[in-house]
Amino acid sequence: MRYVRLGPSGLKVSQICLGTWFLPRSAERDEYGIPKVNLDEFERILKYALDKGLNFIDTANRYHGAMSPVDLPHRGNSEKVLGKLVNKLGREQFVIATKVGLEMAPWPNGKGLSRKHVMWQVGESLRRLQTDYIDVYLTHTVDPETPKLETLRAFNDLICQGKVLYMGLSNTPPEDVIEYMETAREYRLHQPVTIQEGYNILRRDIEKAKVPVARRYGLAVMAYSPLAQGLLSGKYLKGIPEGSRATYFRAFKESITKESLDKVSRLLEIAMEIDVTLPQLAIAWLLHMQERLGVTVIPIIGATRFEHVQEDLEALDVKLSGEVLKRIDEVVYGQMGY
Repeated sequence: MRYVRLGPSGLKVSQICLGTWFLPRSAERDEYGIPKVNLDEFERILKYALDKGLNFIDTANRYHGAMSPVDLPHRGNSEKVLGKLVNKLGREQFVIATKVGLEMAPWPNGKGLSRKHVMWQVGESLRRLQTDYIDVYLTHTVDPETPKLETLRAFNDLICQGKVLYMGLSNTPPEDVIEYMETAREYRLHQPVTIQEGYNILRRDIEKAKVPVARRYGLAVMAYSPLAQGLLSGKYLKGIPEGSRATYFRAFKESITKESLDKVSRLLEIAMEIDVTLPQLAIAWLLHMQERLGVTVIPIIGATRFEHVQEDLEALDVKLSGEVLKRIDEVVYGQMGY
């Protein structure tokens, strides 16, 4: 395992992060008929990842782990599951990132980035995670109704109180990231150290606007959906497997088009030529992109099966030549290249 500093901070995190949006599903269902998370399988995954040196875990107060979209009664389940296992394995070994901002209750202050909502939800996340502090606390979305100075001051107070160690921004437009950074600088508040954005071979829009901002301020990029929700696993090339994510996540199913599958097929050919799996190619590509982009890129991998984490972590040893990177660009952009 390689370790990188999280943006301009001194915090050392593994080059690959383990996400908890989707976790191993159990055959058991709760009183609402929703599948439960398979705790034994997730513990096996977490132990293996830890043994391999992975110390960075990403979650959110909104996540359930085996359900999408998530209704109100099931929000927070991923934090609960993670809290049980992290404390069992040893809290201080892990760097835990979680998020705030999306709806957690039906009342007016049940969502957003106001001081009231942030202060309420940090307490809830700490309780669910069974911990005294959150390593990295991120805004999960934008909130145009709350001044950024109010949000920054709330996060700053949490850092001063020791409930949060570092802050970050997720799914935030580049102009908003700049405003957050400059406002924090003007008022001498703790600044964000990372942004979290969707980024993979097939989804590269952040390279044009968000990456330059991250480079300007030295922010790390936590890249979620490195396998495009599983599309870059290659398993959808022959149809939609029973029980796969596409069977219960409508938005993802709609992304499985003839054009996207054609690109996946061509990428699979490249992977086979260099004797790696398609997921390993996709993750190794992200790790190589940090050199090209001049920012730290940390892929957030998912693991609904033990074999997934084994396969994905092997991407750390995959070397991609300039010729391979050029061919990947051609698959995505045609003859234009990067």
